[in-house]
Amino acid sequence: MDSQIHKIHQQLVNKEFSCTNLVQEKLNLLKQNTHNTVNNLLDNLALNLAAKVDAKIANNEPIGLLEGIPFGIKDVYMVQGTFTTASSNLLKNYKAAYTATAIQKLLDAGAIPIVKENCDSFGHGSSSENTIFGAVKNVLNPDLVGGGSSGGSAVNVAKDYTVFSIGGDTGGSVRQPAGYNHVYGLKPTYGRISRYGLMAYASSTDCVGPIAKSVEDIRIVLNVMSGKDAKDQTSYVSEAISEESILNSTDIKSVGYFKSFIESEAIDSKIKADFLASIEKIKAKGIKVKELDFFKSDILVSTYYTLAMAETASNLSRLDGSNYGNRIDNKNLKESYAITRSENFSEETKRRIVGGNQVLSQGFSDEIYLKGLALRDSISANFENDFKEVDIIVSPVTPNTPPKIGSSLKDPHAMYLSDAYTVGFSLGQLPTLTIPQGTETGLQITAAKHNDELVLKFANFLKDTI
Repeated sequence: MDSQIHKIHQQLVNKEFSCTNLVQEKLNLLKQNTHNTVNNLLDNLALNLAAKVDAKIANNEPIGLLEGIPFGIKDVYMVQGTFTTASSNLLKNYKAAYTATAIQKLLDAGAIPIVKENCDSFGHGSSSENTIFGAVKNVLNPDLVGGGSSGGSAVNVAKDYTVFSIGGDTGGSVRQPAGYNHVYGLKPTYGRISRYGLMAYASSTDCVGPIAKSVEDIRIVLNVMSGKDAKDQTSYVSEAISEESILNSTDIKSVGYFKSFIESEAIDSKIKADFLASIEKIKAKGIKVKELDFFKSDILVSTYYTLAMAETASNLSRLDGSNYGNRIDNKNLKESYAITRSENFSEETKRRIVGGNQVLSQGFSDEIYLKGLALRDSISANFENDFKEVDIIVSPVTPNTPPKIGSSLKDPHAMYLSDAYTVGFSLGQLPTLTIPQGTETGLQITAAKHNDELVLKFANFLKDTI
């Protein structure tokens, strides 16, 4: 299978180049890049780890498959001793005291972190413009956004600055930028990978997700990061997915798609036409295709943002400059809290905190928040019924192509609506993969909970189908 990880591993073993030279080359590319993907380079850490890999190879000691492979980390993950900013003014000088479980598993496997990547501040955005480091620029056209919130991670993979990157997906933040930059991006089943050490945005939908250039590389990284973690009670034990298993797609008999997505007035005409053409190619392979009923896009977006804003208001209440962050002192403690948060949070983060506090406030929580929870239950029940009828659901990743840099900042409502095709699967906590095929911003493949393997199987099948 097409895999950069396998290829580089073999080149290292064959001594075609040193790990130090490989890492230095990637660091040089990141230093020279003009797409605004870098928050902090991890040069010293990366080169020290590379030297250890080179020493093992020189001594003819075996190295693991991920050992010596350079990767990037969205700057919302704790990595001990490194600046961990969440692209925010509040945490711009904060150094992490520990390492996130998912990242530690990659380090234990020998992978080499080389960069903390630019993103929307605290994951709040769909364009990677809400950041103190400047907007991430799209890999295909630098006038367009890189997508968000994991924009820096997706662009780094697309430009080969990293072999793979670790993003974070709450409502589409891995899948949408992957689509915008023509790479693979996975949101696994909620809980398959520990969230410990990932800065919380909306805890009930936050997922750790890999971005790479092939299904095989996604599989390799997913297997390493997966598993039960005592520090995250939502995590669970999962079986490793074998390379052989995803080569066999014969157990996929039926595919569904949501007609509400395709009939929406919001969808770009070319994305719609390309999606329907992809459906016909799937049918031509003898797979049964079924139209499915689903909630309208505005209901999905409203439900998601109601719950996500409520959770982020709660999660970010801890950030007031007292324990960590850039504190601004004022005449009393209350005023210090107020000015610290007002001056250091981005406009989008403040918008979400205010919205979340409104949703949770007395007199509104019953009317808005509890209704959102009830709708979420209905969405999950809808998925359960759908997966009794079909094996896979295929959908566009986005209703439109990437906007120009600056336009999303002027129209936050339009930015929220750009998540219309991703947030439903987040609310259902389902495994969903963006593939760089089928439409200008890719296709999204979704299966029932805990069926991540089937998603990868179908993605591999579609490589030669559409």
